Amino acid sequence: MTALARPSGPEPLHRAADSAVIHRSLADPERFAEIFDTYFDEIHRYAVSRVGLAAAEDVVSETFLAAFRKRARYDPERGAVRTWLYGIATNLVGKHRRAEGQTLRALGRQGVERPAEGHEDRVLGQVSAAQVRPELARAIGRLSDGERDVLLLMALAGLRHEEIAAALEIPYGTVGSRLYRARQKLREVLGGTDPMLDVKEDDRG
Repeated sequence: MTALARPSGPEPLHRAADSAVIHRSLADPERFAEIFDTYFDEIHRYAVSRVGLAAAEDVVSETFLAAFRKRARYDPERGAVRTWLYGIATNLVGKHRRAEGQTLRALGRQGVERPAEGHEDRVLGQVSAAQVRPELARAIGRLSDGERDVLLLMALAGLRHEEIAAALEIPYGTVGSRLYRARQKLREVLGGTDPMLDVKEDDRG
């Protein structure tokens, strides 16, 4: 059975370099294009998975525009640039909850899932949103906004608990409690199956 699983995702190996680019862009705004070029594809994939292709275009463009405007306030002590961008994108998803609901309902109406090419259990961040099992999409749609944001930042973006806390600007403990509630609810809908089989209960990164 296809399950949510936290992808390995790129670690912020270039955190210092990204921070330097942000800093240099304050004097030379064109340098910000490096951040756009580096992270556009994955932020776009995340947005498509959340709100569908049409609304994703708005989410992505608004994400990078907001990041550009707020770049002077970026604090590398609070998290990597990648984490910061996912936080902005997730907040903007909140303005498109209707589109997200429509996307999840559409997935929930699907018949047999089309298997991911060469690997039926490929994680959500590596496949089209159209490959999410209908029952899982319906279950995710029943979560609260906060629970869904935490769950999908882990499952789609591969963020760790402390990164999610930084991205959403919420306490570390809140991340754990929301994730716990989300997994419990999904287990109930999915007949007791853990939807995040590859994510350990004590995973804190």
